[in-house]
Amino acid sequence: MANNSTPASGNKPSGRAKSNTNSTKQLQKRIEQIIDSPQTSHLLGYLCYFLLLCLSISFVSYLFTWRTDDSYIKTASLLDIFTNSDIYTDNWLGRIGSYLSNLFIYRWLGLPAFGLLYLLYLTAQKLLGHRSEWLGIRYRNTLVYMLLASVTFSWFAFGLAWSFPVGGGIGNVIQIWLHGFGNMIGSAAILLFLWFVALSVLSEPIWDWVRVALPLQVVRFLHQLRRIFSPAAIHDDEVYQANALEQNSAKTKRNNTPKTQASTRTDDESEAEEDPTLSQQGKQAELDFEAPNTHTTILNPTKKDTNKDRSGELLLSINETTREIAPTVLAPPSDTPIVERQPSHIESNNADDDLLNGREEYDPKLDLSRYKRPPLDLLDEYGRDLYAEDRLAIDKEELERNKKQILETLGNYGIDIVQISATPGPTVTLFEVVPAAGIRISRIRSLEDDIALSLSALGIRIIAPMPGKGTIGIEVPNQHKEIVSLRALLGSDKFKNAKMDLPIALGKTISDEDYIADLAKMPHLLLAGATGQGKSVCLNAILVSLLYKKHPAEIKFVMIDPKKVELSLFSIIEKHFLAKLPDESEPIVTDIKKVISTLNALCIEMDQRYDLLKRAYVRNIREYNAKFKQRRLNPDKGHRFLPYIVLVIDEFADLIMTAGKEIELPLARLAQLARAIGIHLVIATQRPTVNIITGTIKANFPVRVAFKVTSKIDSRTILDQGGANQLIGRGDMLLSIGGDIIRLQSAFIDTPEVERVAEFIGDQQGYPSAFLLPEYRDDDDGGGGKSSTSPENLELDDMFEDAARLIVQHQQGSTSLIQRRMKLGYNRAGRLMDQLEKAGIVGANQGSKPREVLVYDEYELDAYLQKMKKR
Repeated sequence: MANNSTPASGNKPSGRAKSNTNSTKQLQKRIEQIIDSPQTSHLLGYLCYFLLLCLSISFVSYLFTWRTDDSYIKTASLLDIFTNSDIYTDNWLGRIGSYLSNLFIYRWLGLPAFGLLYLLYLTAQKLLGHRSEWLGIRYRNTLVYMLLASVTFSWFAFGLAWSFPVGGGIGNVIQIWLHGFGNMIGSAAILLFLWFVALSVLSEPIWDWVRVALPLQVVRFLHQLRRIFSPAAIHDDEVYQANALEQNSAKTKRNNTPKTQASTRTDDESEAEEDPTLSQQGKQAELDFEAPNTHTTILNPTKKDTNKDRSGELLLSINETTREIAPTVLAPPSDTPIVERQPSHIESNNADDDLLNGREEYDPKLDLSRYKRPPLDLLDEYGRDLYAEDRLAIDKEELERNKKQILETLGNYGIDIVQISATPGPTVTLFEVVPAAGIRISRIRSLEDDIALSLSALGIRIIAPMPGKGTIGIEVPNQHKEIVSLRALLGSDKFKNAKMDLPIALGKTISDEDYIADLAKMPHLLLAGATGQGKSVCLNAILVSLLYKKHPAEIKFVMIDPKKVELSLFSIIEKHFLAKLPDESEPIVTDIKKVISTLNALCIEMDQRYDLLKRAYVRNIREYNAKFKQRRLNPDKGHRFLPYIVLVIDEFADLIMTAGKEIELPLARLAQLARAIGIHLVIATQRPTVNIITGTIKANFPVRVAFKVTSKIDSRTILDQGGANQLIGRGDMLLSIGGDIIRLQSAFIDTPEVERVAEFIGDQQGYPSAFLLPEYRDDDDGGGGKSSTSPENLELDDMFEDAARLIVQHQQGSTSLIQRRMKLGYNRAGRLMDQLEKAGIVGANQGSKPREVLVYDEYELDAYLQKMKKR
């Protein structure tokens, strides 16, 4: 029994062994957490900065003290540097500085060793989170350039007999080896060749020039090297291969038709070549089987097999005229039977005819794959650290003084307070008080002006009661107000990690918390307030937030600016983020007639998108784009990736006063229906009156922002309640969302910052043109002159001629005149006046003034009527 139980018990680990294993795992996990923690990365980043400073001092000092230092350091070991005090050096960093300078400059790379400072700088930036890209390519390129520069400097030093080690020991050894079989001229030729190859392979601008200027054999050789060393070239080949496989079968079928065995281009292909705005898929997958002006080399060479079908083998094609590198497909032998295979983008008869299986997801960003989002360095820092211990904006003395004044004022009116607490914010401090039992809230609310008088402050606002709390809030402006920097909001984790479709940084709450909202869920935003209270700054903050978060393929802006100056800074990003009408030259819409056409074009775009959603059996733009990225929707059936569209209108009141219903009707239609298909509205106005912000507008803008206004009536127009008239201005605002009112301090961004962000984006490669909206033709868009609508197409009233003669006789284009003299109702008289206008007899409506009569006497009228009848 004992023998049987011994092995069994031996297989089970003891309690101590389990404890040791768990302790080891916990220690390992703890070490991994320490290594991966941001604190460790920051510590290493600052250490790199320290090393950068030390090496900079020692390298610069070495340029002046190298003769003295090398005489002592050449024979010294690293141990002697730390232990032997007899070693004398003139280096500014002492013995360790002399040793490091001698090692990197004299023994290794010479003057190109200064490139190590650049590598340390990049490493520190990466560790501190200031750079997000992968730095391996920069490291490799810098080291290659440093090595070539070291050999080149040694070549010059060898020829000119310089004593200073400009090329270092490594460069000197390589130069002596090159000089041994090529002398000075031969080694110079080799160096020039190596520089040419390195720059062509590693530098994109040089490669663009080489591809055009040099013979095809050289270009093909360099491209093979680029595929080894350059990820950009490998990425291009992968894109080309994926698109080539997609159309392989379709091209094979077209080439094998009995009509002709030669490779012919269809009309669609010719049009695609002429169209510079080809989409990513159509442009990269333009393939030919028999191109007479192409040379081909195999991308992935394999063993030759004469019996193997090579119909699907990809070849690299370099066009002699454009020098564009693209794949082609080797045509199959004539005696090889062709098995027709339906391409993945051709419709099938199955129920799931839109499913495209076996392919990678579509990435809309590939058209601008090198686009870089603006860095935070383009924005300025404002204010102080709100969480620092030495914060000066609101000190304890001010808080205690305000508490005492509030308690004293309320006590003077017989209101006892049980508890009072303060929550300081950037511009406003919220005091929450709990009154004693039996105190009516209306008594505290009525003391608003008395509390403001005792505190000697403007903008006192009482919230009675606080939503969701058993307290009464008293908002008191701070004496020292903080500026909320947009840079701080965009750099916060809350914005960086926001899982939102359209995140916008609005500002900070009175409790000092960052407020990030999702425009896609709002879904529209109305900004209103008096002049100079921060509407345009808030509008710029919203736009810049979206520019920092989204790629040009994901969002487009339609900007309408009647003042012509507020949004003009964004015109340089036309080919990246803006949308406009097809025939318009200006990216920012400023003309009223073009505003009407733009809004109606957006309505057409909305209807088209709803048709796409209907055919895709989805309910919103997120589901549609997800399905399209998975290649489950067929582009040949009209499906396309749908970017978000944000309509931005600055000074909405001017549009309503000028165009009225022509603006309000399409705008209301967009506000009611456009949410699901990704069209969102941001509207700003400085006249928050009921004739501007109508009931239709308010009903479809559930999220509204009110800046300081002059009267309580204006506040009720915007928010349906007072409070906006008690704000202190300069970005202080109330946000109405979901029935709640939130007080915020708007994020601040100055005009030069907006200009820098726009220039950074505008300097990058963009699309061939702006995003084009559907074309809209108004009924009255015909030529000028008297007849903007063809008279023969008019359905004229039986009393048209009588009305025309009456108007011409009295030379007064008045609807009431037709009513009185012809004894007609207002509706029929109005229709007659509209027909007279379209026929060119009277001018356009001028409000309360009579219309201008364009026909001056009855003789001219008779001739005009006869001419109309002959037509």
